[in-house]
Amino acid sequence: MPSRLNPYLSFDGDARSAMEFYADVFGGTLTMNTYGEYGDPDAPEADRIMHALLETRSGYTIMGADSQAGMPLSRGDDVALSLSGDDGDELRGYWERLSDGGTVSVPLEKQMWGDEFGMCADRFGVHWMVNIGQPAT
Repeated sequence: MPSRLNPYLSFDGDARSAMEFYADVFGGTLTMNTYGEYGDPDAPEADRIMHALLETRSGYTIMGADSQAGMPLSRGDDVALSLSGDDGDELRGYWERLSDGGTVSVPLEKQMWGDEFGMCADRFGVHWMVNIGQPAT
């Protein structure tokens, strides 16, 4: 998959409703995964959205998720830019340059869903997410 850049929206418990609303507005295909699917299905946050992806017929991509308990969410911190794809060298290069002089909140490393993922704010305070998937075989 070629690399892509799209917004990633954060919500405080209403990601499902918001992403369903955007799917109604823009059309397309919406997929969602909960925290319970990747952890304890009996946890208090199990039904909250860990990752949602809306791919529209017009070529727009919107991603979103509910914040986890203990992670404060405020206006300005509720939108990040997401870089994703399977070209690890390209995406690691972007990560190195974006995180240089910035603040890394999640180091770029392998995650429970199998991809490499990291989060940072660049030196200008812009929030970034980088996800390196496995190349399709």
